[in-house]
Amino acid sequence: MKNIGLILFDIDGVIRSVENSYRLSLKKTVFKFSGWEPSYKDIDCAKNEGIWNNDWDLSLELIKRFIKKENLKIQIPTREEIIKCFEEFYFGGDPNKDSSYWSGFITNEELLVDKKFFDLLQSNGIIWGFVSGAESASAKFVLEKRLGLNSPPLISMGDAPDKPNPEGFINLSRKLLGDKLGQSNIPIAYVGDTIADIKTVINARKEIPTQKFISIGLAPPHLHLKSRLKERHTYEENLRKAGADLILSSINDLREIKLDLFKTVKI
Repeated sequence: MKNIGLILFDIDGVIRSVENSYRLSLKKTVFKFSGWEPSYKDIDCAKNEGIWNNDWDLSLELIKRFIKKENLKIQIPTREEIIKCFEEFYFGGDPNKDSSYWSGFITNEELLVDKKFFDLLQSNGIIWGFVSGAESASAKFVLEKRLGLNSPPLISMGDAPDKPNPEGFINLSRKLLGDKLGQSNIPIAYVGDTIADIKTVINARKEIPTQKFISIGLAPPHLHLKSRLKERHTYEENLRKAGADLILSSINDLREIKLDLFKTVKI
């Protein structure tokens, strides 16, 4: 089948739920250094600022804000201290060693798709890959070990500047489609759950205005509970206002996308 488009995916909140792993590690890290544990609303509000894609940096920022707000006489930790604490919560072991020895919150993660999802996309003429701010060990763990994908195309932490810088997104697109991105190339979509993800696509358009880029937004899993429907709608509206071309009600909506996405979304 002729390829009709490329879809790149964020991982956290899109491919896997991180409410009980990354987000929990963030909460526990902030609590350890400040005595205050942020709620999911506190984290969502901060992420809606569009600049906090890195959870280490967000942990440190929330600690600073709380100390300032409460006028506390507490030593602000270094970024290195934040990373060490966060990794202990998240991996519960050396991320550079065998994952079978990990005992941290990473073992709590729920998968939101399966391998058949990507097989179906491919059979529909969709090329796919991943652009994530997650550490390489974490990203490869979920993609290769848990989903069973064979050497999936991936940009992870350290491979490119943090989103919303579009460098990693553009570089992987070029790798998969060839160096000459532009009007003659198939459309390129990116699926993410934060404003930083939406801005990544917008910034890519500025870099290559002749290439058709499509921004697809998705509210993170913790907002899909019936009790949080109003919050979910507000979150989705924020994604739209940030520039999302399409909002999915579920990642599995893409199972039926076929030609529809690339025909109906006008940029």
